Amino acid sequence: MPPDPARGGLPGQGHGPQPALPDLIASHPVATLLIDPEGRIASANPRAETLLNMARSALVGSVVSHVLRIADPRVDTAIWMSDKPLSAYGIQVHAGRNEAVEMDILVHPLLDDERWRIVALHVHGQSQTLGMRRASLGVRSATGAAAMLAHEIKNPLSGIRGAAQLLEGDATEATRPLTRLICDEVDRIAALIDRMQHFTSSQPLECRPENIYPLLDRAVEIATAGFARDCPITRNYDPSLPYAQVNGDALVQVMLNLVKNAVEAVQDVEQGVVQVATAYRHGLSVLSTRGKGTAPLQIEIQVIDNGPGVPENFRDVLFNPFISNKRSGQGLGLALVDKLVRDMNGLVQYERDKSAGRSIFRVLLPMAVTA
Repeated sequence: MPPDPARGGLPGQGHGPQPALPDLIASHPVATLLIDPEGRIASANPRAETLLNMARSALVGSVVSHVLRIADPRVDTAIWMSDKPLSAYGIQVHAGRNEAVEMDILVHPLLDDERWRIVALHVHGQSQTLGMRRASLGVRSATGAAAMLAHEIKNPLSGIRGAAQLLEGDATEATRPLTRLICDEVDRIAALIDRMQHFTSSQPLECRPENIYPLLDRAVEIATAGFARDCPITRNYDPSLPYAQVNGDALVQVMLNLVKNAVEAVQDVEQGVVQVATAYRHGLSVLSTRGKGTAPLQIEIQVIDNGPGVPENFRDVLFNPFISNKRSGQGLGLALVDKLVRDMNGLVQYERDKSAGRSIFRVLLPMAVTA
């Protein structure tokens, strides 16, 4: 008799009470699907919801080959038509609502009824994909050096600016622009040091429930008024998103850095375009950076560009400080993005969609805490 997921039937029961099959699937640490004899998904665990970015209610009843769309039709037929244990490694799959990813698919019939099958899904390099980075010794050393340097430079800067202001009072029409230039450049350097101090700060960010859309719009408007005035930025928002638990100023800074990075990536591309998009992410949770349990990351923000992408040899160190593949880059922008997002209990990740020829920076943030 085939297992009945609705009744919790478990094949091969032995002595003593045993957990029901859906309970076993739900607790499995790998993305797992239960497939019925008609090739439809009968059950899906939370890991599968996260990987496929689909709720269980949307998965159950769907044809598995429609949810896991394999590019190679020969592989597709072999996997879903086989009644024998089968494993496929390193195949490109359009998984749920996500872009194509490289994954391993393991299919095994149930012992009591081989028409029912268990499917386990393993995404390659998932820990890197999720952006699970910790500060290395080199990062902490760089942080300490940056903090010390910022402190030592900022003190004489105020004296230079004060002297320039005194000179400006006695300046002629010909020399006054020079004193103004000194003040402007001192202000610019001071602003850069302020950004470095944000990077080196160990103080926790004060986060509260925020509607992210005014914050995203503010960042886009600042960008289009300045460095992105000649680059089209489109917006594709999910209007149903709940509030996020964030620091508003930090999120604006994150978005400015990511949009600037995207604009620079398309500056030599014909018909270059940047897009800011949002989506609801089902089921993803990570350990809180403040040691207070888990943080469910349901709010997703994407900054997408059709530039050439980050070179392969930079991708593993992309968010490290003082690492840049740009000739004039300082290597602080993405490091600051990573720090601010982690300070908000979120994750930032980079993905290259080769089929569409675009780069995606994805920011995942926790949903607002409700009383």
